[in-house]
Order: sequence, then structure tokens, then C-alpha cells
Amino acid sequence: MAMTAKVLIGLIALMHVYFLLLETVLFKTRGRRVFGITAANADILAPAMSNQGCYNGFLAVALIIGLLHPDANVAHNFILYGLGCVAVAGVWGAMTVKSIILFFQTVPALLALMLYNIAAM
Repeated sequence: MAMTAKVLIGLIALMHVYFLLLETVLFKTRGRRVFGITAANADILAPAMSNQGCYNGFLAVALIIGLLHPDANVAHNFILYGLGCVAVAGVWGAMTVKSIILFFQTVPALLALMLYNIAAM
């Protein structure tokens, strides 16, 4: 896999670790400020956001396994699965939350998929 693709996939994985932290352990402090949620609403939304944070963690783990697994076929499948899920989740987030999510989540995932597939040829 080309170094550029690896770096981009690693950055996407790190972003999802950050989202995991924002939506779970940091939600009522930094997370609510990042997402523009009042303190009163943070208490109500905390369980749902924590669940969402877990899913972001799962995406990060899939990408990390893809980067580190010694079996090229297994690594390939984890990369495709992880980036595909990130891209789809970004589209859904753009449709249901904020359109800017498309540019922070879907565009990098699709770019990484393109670079990864070019490197695999």
C-alpha cells in the first residue's frame, strides 16, 4: 500500500478515535462545546452520543487492523470495510446532522479508497 494511502487511512482512524473520545468520556465537557449542545441537552443526549462514539471506535479499530494486520488479504478487507463504512456514515451524517460532515468524513474516506486502490494495482 502506498505511503500516502497509509498516512491518510491512519489520519482517518485517528479522527475516529477523537470522535470516540468526544462522544463518550469528553461529551459533557469538550464534546458538547464542539457539537454546540447546551449543558441541559447534554444530559439528555449523553447516552445516544456514547453509543455513537462506540461505533466511531469500531470504525477506527477496523482501519487500524487494516493497517497493521500481517495478512495482506485480511488487511485489504478491513481497509475496504472501514473506509466504506466511514464514507456511508459521512453521507448519512451530512443528510441528518450537518452538511459539513460530508467534507470531513466522506471526502477523506473516498480519497483514501482511491489512493488505496491505485496503490493496490
